[in-house]
Amino acid sequence: MAQKIYQVDAFTNKLFSGNPAAVCPLDKWPDDELLQKIAMENNLAETAFYVKKSDIYEIRWFTPTVEVDLCGHATLATAYVIFNHQNHFGKSIDFYSHRSGNLKVEKEGDLLHLNFPCDSLKEIKKTEAFNDCFNIAPQRVLKGKTDYIFVYEQEDQILNMLPNLTKIAELDARGVIITAPGNKSDFVSRFFAPQSGINEDPVTGSAHTSLTPFWAEQIGRNKLSAIQLSERRGYLRCELLGERVRISGEARLYLAGEISIS
Repeated sequence: MAQKIYQVDAFTNKLFSGNPAAVCPLDKWPDDELLQKIAMENNLAETAFYVKKSDIYEIRWFTPTVEVDLCGHATLATAYVIFNHQNHFGKSIDFYSHRSGNLKVEKEGDLLHLNFPCDSLKEIKKTEAFNDCFNIAPQRVLKGKTDYIFVYEQEDQILNMLPNLTKIAELDARGVIITAPGNKSDFVSRFFAPQSGINEDPVTGSAHTSLTPFWAEQIGRNKLSAIQLSERRGYLRCELLGERVRISGEARLYLAGEISIS
């Protein structure tokens, strides 16, 4: 059986930067084992699968090793495919995730706007387990629904940080976001999730459902610019909308083809 597949670089306006995601349009849902095997074979941070049902697109996201609750860059990539390669009419797409609920993406020129639920954060006490995760101990530690957030003072600390992936993998979370005020943006970040099969994610849209409310409170402004300081770099515009977060970026198509599934 031939299965359509696309690969899209998300949160960038040029190829070979941002975060690559695979996108597979499906007519119906196969068993979960096959979805996981396709994601493992793709060996990208995320593979998104979707099935169109009436006016709603059901969506799921898989790393090479696990299904995740929410993925921003793969949702952005999926919306790019639907808008540009699946004959979608209109300027908005309604997604539904059985893990994250209703998600909307709107198109404004080349810019795609994700509308996601806002994460709730709780500051927690720093421990040696946290201090051992990186070569610099965090100034503050917060916990969201799925990730820890380590807060630092300067962008250079984030840029030059050395992770201890073994220690990070021992934490009870999807991964760890490290963040600080930015020099050319409101804030910067990096994201590490070895426990989810991703040592460092190039650009993590879902992490910004946590980062946006945190930095909006620190800075005192709801509209923010962000850069994820991975080797590939990612550029995001973020806006806090009460209990929702608007995360915006561009995307570029790298590959369109078929995979063979016997």
